[in-house]
Parts: sequence; structure tokens; C-alpha cells
Amino acid sequence: MTIVEGNKKPWESYYGPNMGYVQEQYELFTQDPGSVTPAYRELFEQWGAPPMSGTDARTTSNFGNAQSASGNVDIQLLQKAVTAGKLVWNIRTYGHLAADIDPLGISEDTDTSLLEPQHFELNEEDLKALPASLIWEGADGQTATGWDAIQRLRQIYTGPMAYEFSHVHEVQEREWLNRRAESRTSPAPLTPKERKTLLERLVEVEQFEDYLHKTFVGQKRFSIEGNDVLVPMLDEAVRIMAEAGSSHILMGMAHRGRLNVLAHVLGKPYSKIFSEFHHAPNKDMVPSEGSTGINYGWTGDVKYHMGANRFVKDGETVQARLTLANNPSHLEYVNPVVQGFARAAQDDRRDPGYPKQDVTKAATILMHGDAAFPGEGIVAETLNFKALPGYQNGGTIHIIVNNRLGFTTDSSDSRSTYYASDLAKGYEIPIVHVNADNPEACIAAIRMAAEYRNRFKKDFLIDLIGYRRYGHNETDDPETTQPTVYDKVKNHPTVSHLYQDHLKQESVIDDASIASIRDGVMNKLKEAYDQMKKNEVHEYYQRKISEPEAVTITPTAVPLENLRSINADLLKWPENFNVYPKLQRILQRRSTSLNEGEKVDWSLAETLAFATILADGKPIRISGQDAERATFAHRNLVLHDSENGAKFCPLHHLPQARASFAIYNSPLSEESVVGFEYGYNVYSPDTLVIWEAQFGDFANCAQVIFDQFVSAGRAKWSQKSSLVMLLPHANEGQGPEHTSARLERFLQLCAEDNMTVANLSSASQYFHLLRRQASLTETEDARPLVMMSPKSLIRNPRVASPAVEFSEGKFELVLEQAGLGTQPDRVERIILCSGKMAIDLEDAFEKDKADWSWLHIIRVEQLYPFPAEEIKRVLARFSNVKELVWVQEENKNMGAWTYMEPRLREVAPEGTTVRYEGRPEHASPSSGYQLVHSMEQQQIITSALKQTTKNNIPLGR
Repeated sequence: MTIVEGNKKPWESYYGPNMGYVQEQYELFTQDPGSVTPAYRELFEQWGAPPMSGTDARTTSNFGNAQSASGNVDIQLLQKAVTAGKLVWNIRTYGHLAADIDPLGISEDTDTSLLEPQHFELNEEDLKALPASLIWEGADGQTATGWDAIQRLRQIYTGPMAYEFSHVHEVQEREWLNRRAESRTSPAPLTPKERKTLLERLVEVEQFEDYLHKTFVGQKRFSIEGNDVLVPMLDEAVRIMAEAGSSHILMGMAHRGRLNVLAHVLGKPYSKIFSEFHHAPNKDMVPSEGSTGINYGWTGDVKYHMGANRFVKDGETVQARLTLANNPSHLEYVNPVVQGFARAAQDDRRDPGYPKQDVTKAATILMHGDAAFPGEGIVAETLNFKALPGYQNGGTIHIIVNNRLGFTTDSSDSRSTYYASDLAKGYEIPIVHVNADNPEACIAAIRMAAEYRNRFKKDFLIDLIGYRRYGHNETDDPETTQPTVYDKVKNHPTVSHLYQDHLKQESVIDDASIASIRDGVMNKLKEAYDQMKKNEVHEYYQRKISEPEAVTITPTAVPLENLRSINADLLKWPENFNVYPKLQRILQRRSTSLNEGEKVDWSLAETLAFATILADGKPIRISGQDAERATFAHRNLVLHDSENGAKFCPLHHLPQARASFAIYNSPLSEESVVGFEYGYNVYSPDTLVIWEAQFGDFANCAQVIFDQFVSAGRAKWSQKSSLVMLLPHANEGQGPEHTSARLERFLQLCAEDNMTVANLSSASQYFHLLRRQASLTETEDARPLVMMSPKSLIRNPRVASPAVEFSEGKFELVLEQAGLGTQPDRVERIILCSGKMAIDLEDAFEKDKADWSWLHIIRVEQLYPFPAEEIKRVLARFSNVKELVWVQEENKNMGAWTYMEPRLREVAPEGTTVRYEGRPEHASPSSGYQLVHSMEQQQIITSALKQTTKNNIPLGR
């Protein structure tokens, strides 16, 4: 077979008898692709049919030259050929405006004159005078003239599939997309057997919804009806991805259609779904007087938020794990979580260095709402992951399940773009709009999407345009807001009936077979319902999470010789690597930090924690907007050669490391990045995953993820996470947006030991807490860690710790202030505080040489779970204490006070006063003026450390 050279079209190599042979091979290919050699099969799949013998490629390519040689150049004809080429470009680019993609016919008419020959002053005769291949490089043997080419292209680009590819700038990709759209054979037409199977699936989808509608009247289910074909599309995507080698297929969707997807794609038994509609919960578990709830740590979630797993088998071999992620009613917030799932499944974390990613191991399918896709910013944040090194996953198939409504809101009120999908153009994602009432076009669309993703490892979007048969939920009457639309919906046949009529017309199926299919599906539904009724209690309500016992803590101390060896190796760089001189001097000072009389600062404590965790064989992933260097320039785990910019990470070359270390500077997003890291951690529970906020204040941009996933995921879905969140927090006089990580909000989310919240005051505490968190991954004790991390304290010598605290210590829930409380009988006031406030108080009383025997300070290092027993043990030593004072730098309505007050009153000795010392209530977290901040801070410290006058004499009554 002739090899295609350079940019030559393959047909330029064939003429005469050879062209006849190629045409003969093509005819065999159209009848049975397997009947020709693989080389010819690939040729025809890529380039379509060869030109007819009368207009072969050589004739076409030499059209202009032949005219020139004769001396009779027809300039007008050449101009028309060029103009016809512009018409072809317009059809490809704007054909979607005239496409048959509106099942109900409710779209407004658009100006499609750009698609007409008359717009270019061309007529049928002009186009018939031109060879097809002159204006359309993809013309096949069935397309002879320019007129034929235009008619064929209009048929392709204005049919039930509409294409938008012109925004894809990669020429190779765009040409591939156009060839696929214009090919008669790829994707291959469905066989009669595939068409019957497709009809069966559509009947299952429709009758399942209909059965729920009639059996459980008035109950919400958020039906799929109007976009029924989504289910067979997912079937096809799963099949293609699994056959291409994806052993993990991760899916995310909102609630509409979820029950149908769970039943038919995830294989959740009908009987279980019916049970969730039918049964009341076990009365022994219903909250009652004196009870604490259904059971400890498990609240569950509504049925259309729950996810599922299924193992797809090829014979006895598991071919793929299929996962539908749990998702709350915050429709699109599952997107980054599923992307994190996929990246975790693709990363091999067994060896030191960055994880080795294999994008073929996992594939992602995300289903979106047409109002939510352009309306929720999390979508754009997540699309931005597409090509980022730390977040890309080799391409996601996006499907907008487009029912033309957002709750009761028309598209004209919910977006400013022409299509719901237009946002994707900015990320150069190919888009296909497809009519949900044309099942075969929908299958062709998903095949194209899957093939593109597998070939180019990039995202692809399908805009599945259908309608919504009922209201937003089945108790809602949509005719109050969309009367004309629902007048059409009521009279519009379902897709299964449309498709069965189409197959009947083509003699693929008869009435008897259709009746058999429908009766078979109905019998399955009735059998499942009868089976469900035999069971008195649905297993969903019997879920039990045991009340936690005391957490078993693995020792976190590391022998001093190990730490010194690791520390020395961390300071080894390649001979030809030029560390920035100023940074080199800072790092070299660490070489003696573990010596007698020296101390380890915060940044080295963190690096040693990471290094020892890696030495234990535990992989680590850390990301944040400045994670490599850190916002406060303290981490510097990725060094840059000062002469050529090359990068070097000491933890990647650490001899002791036995697992991967991934560190990435994240995009300027919080919501999507936290969601991604949460998803990564859930799907890879063996990994210590850390997200660091640039400033803790910006964590509020990820509030939905904290509320719906991080804090509640375990209770709602039994979804465990050990995600670490480092949130720089402290009142440093830097203004309202660089002060507070909103500690109060996290504490408000705490219940049932759902997470750990800490505010530390020493480097060794940080070391041990990180190592403790790593030891809890993959266990029942795994839970997220929210840490108010320091800013100025990073370099404060009072925070640094001696080596012995790393080699012999452990994480302490509370710390007692050294130098105080040495005379217990004289102590009258005990201050409780955390984080930077503790260091400020220590600095103040050490500078003042007064008699402090009346005072003691307890640093509450772990705020939640509240260390009640540890605080009680300290308080028990002080029999004459008169007051407990909670001191904080945050405003009274912020920080930990509202959380701590009732708990301190519970542990306070009888007769002891509990009071607050700190800033008063304010709407804003802090002053924007450094002078005001300093005065306020000094006033808090002075008041907290001022001894109450002993001999006050009351005046009057």
C-alpha cells in the first residue's frame, strides 16, 4: 500500500487502475470493515471514501494548473471556487444555527443566511461547474460536484447533531473533528441488533420513571424524562472507556435523572430504590425523647443525592470500577471532587518523586444542568483544571443534560450566552449539540466524544438538548410558569415511542417484539416491587456508625539519629544546581538545628514531618496557591536554579523516602481546589492530602465544600476523609482580609467527632500533629484536620522547639505555660488561649519581672474534639482558682469564644467565674489600621495579665 507523505491527500497517490482497486476496497469496507486489511481500514476511517474515477484527486489538484497551461484562465470560475470554499467554512462554523436540535420546536428562529449560496452570489450551476474535491477536501466517491458537496455538508451540519469546532485552535484536532463529523462510516452506523438493544434500554428508562410516578404518587424523584437517552449514552461511554483500558470510570451528576442512572448504569436493584420510597425507617432508630438521633454519626441523605459503585465484568474478570459520586443539592460542586477521584486513580504513588500518572487508567464523565453550567462559577474553576499539571486527568466527557429550564427559570433569564455550553469555548473544548429525541445521533455523539478523549487526552462536551416532562419535582406544576412549553410537552410522544416507530418503518422490529419488550420490563418492575414489600425495614435506615472509642494513637516521635540523617540529606543538591544565594544561607542554617542547645523552627518541623512520613511509606500530596514556596516564603520545597530556572525538590531525592511526594502551586481558586483535594483523598485514602490557603481568610471562598463535603460527608454518605487544611490565621494588623480563617465557622460545623480543629503554638506540636494525621489515614479514625496555621509565628523563636521534643515527644492536646503555676495554692486566675495569643502572652509576662504566682496559662492546642479531661486534670491541681479567662485576639463574635464558653463552664470548678477577654463584637474581622491594631492588642494583653485588686472595699449597698 502506498504511504501518505507529508500533507498530501492519500488519493493523490492513486489513479487509473489503482484508483479502481481502491474504490473496490472501499465498497467491501462499507459492507464489512473487517473484510479489508487494517491499513485500508485505517485509511478509510480517517479519510472516508476515495473520489469517483471521473473526478479523482489528480484531476482536482491540477484543475487550476490545466487552465493556466491552456492560456484560458477563467478568473471568474476561480473566484467562485474560492467563494465556495468560504461557504463550506460557514457551513462548518455556523451550521449549528440551522440544525435540527430542538425536540419541541420552541427555539427562536435565527438568521441562517450565511449558510446559503445566494449569500455569496453563487447558484446551483456555479457549484455544479466545480469538482467537489476542489471545495471540500473530504469529498467521497458519492459526491461529484461542488453542488453535491454543499448539499452533503448542509445535511451533516444542520442535522440532529450540530458541531462547534472552529474555536479549537489545534489544527490537527480540528481537522480530525471535521473528518469525523463528515465521514459516512465513523462512528459506524448502529447494527440492527444494537438498534433493538437501544430501544430496550429506552423502554426500561421510561417505564421505570412511569412506574415510580404511578406507584409513589406525589413523591419527589427528579425524573430523567425528556432526556431519557442519557442512560444509553452512559452505557456506551462506559463500554468504550473500559475497552480502551480505563479500570476506573468516575461519574458526577446532580439529582435530575440520578435514580434512573443508579438503576440502569450503576446496577442498583429496583427493589432497593422502591424501598427508599416505600418504607418508614426502623422505629427503634427514629429520634425520640432523650435520644440523640437515628444513630451516632449517621444521618444519611435523600435518595437522589446518594452515589454508588459497580464493578463492570468481562466474563469473570473485573474490567472497571464504575463510581457515581455522592452529591448534595449544590448542583455542580461535585465536579472538582470527581476530577480529584480520577487523578487519584491515575497516580502511582509507590515510588519517591512525583507520582507517575497514567491517564488511561481512569476516565471521567460529568453531567451538568443547562442553567447551572453557565450559572455556577465552580464549573469554570473546574474546567480550568483541563491542562494544569497538578490537576489534569487526560480529558473529561461533559454532558449538559439540557431541559431548557432552571427550576422555573427560562434560559433567557438564566444565561447571557446563546448556548448553555458556550463557556466551554474559552477552554477550546469541542462541542456537539444533539437532539435528545434522536437516539442514534446521541449514540454517535458519545462515540465521537469518547474517541476524541482517548485519542487527544482532552475534554469533550455534548449538549444533550431535550425537555423536562414534569415540573422541577413531581409535586410542582410547571404550567403556571411555562404554559406554552408544557402544552407542547403534554402532546409530545416519548422518545421510546418515537424510536420504536422509526424502527418499525425501517422493518427492524415489529409490533409483537415491541409488546414483548414492554411487557418484559413491566414484569421486572412488578417483581421487584413485590420483593420489596416482603421486607419490613429497608437497609438504608439500618446504617450504623459506632460511637467512636478513644482514638488509638501511633507513636509519632522519631529517633534523633534518623532525624539528623534526614536533615543532612535534605541539604544535598546536585553539584551543578545553583541555589539562590540568599535562600541557600537560610537553608544551610538548618544543618545545626537538631544539635544540643539549638532549636527547630516551624518550617523545618514541617519538612521533617513530611520526610519522616515519606520514610514510613506514606505518600503525600500538598497544593495551594503558593504551596511550593509558601505564601510566607518559609517552605521552599521546590528550589529554582538561580541561573537557568531548573527545579529541584529535595524530598524527591531523599534516600529514606518510600513513597511519592506531590507538591503543586494551585490555580487562583479555592472552591474547586479544595473539592479536588477532597476527592483525591476520598479515592486515595492512603495518601496524606494537604490544602493550604494563601491566607485563611480566602477559605470562605470554599464554604460549600466545607459545609457539604468536608464536615458532613461522613454523616451523610459514610465517606471518610483525612484531608488537612492549613489556614493562615492571626491578627497581625494586616487588615480585614488578611486576619481571620473564620475559626468560628469551622467550630460551628463540628459534631460527632467529624473533624479535628487545632490552633498550635509550637513547631514540635505541628510535627507530631502531621504525623498523627498521617497515621490515621485508612482507619476508622480518619477525619479531616482544620488547622489555624501561623503567619508571623513561623519565624518567631518562641515557637521553635528543641530536638528532644521531636525524638521523644508527642502531640499534646493542651500545653501548660512554662514558668507559671509552680505554686498551685496561690493561683487565682487561669487563662486559656490558643495559637498566636499564647505567644503574645508569654512574651508579655516574661518581659515583666512581676510576681506571677497568682496566674497560670493553659494553651488549648486542639479545640475540637474538646479536650475536657485534659483541662480538668490541669484545673484539679489549683484549688484556689477564682476565675477562668478565655483570651483571644479575634472579635468576641468570632474566634473560639462562643464555642469555648459553654464547654469551659462545664469543666470549671464550682464557684469559679468564666469570662472573656478580647476585642468586642465587630462586623469586620479586624481594623485596617496598624496603629489601631497594636493598641487593641496591647490592651487585651494588659487586661488579661492585670491582677484583680485583693482588698476592694464595697461602697454603699
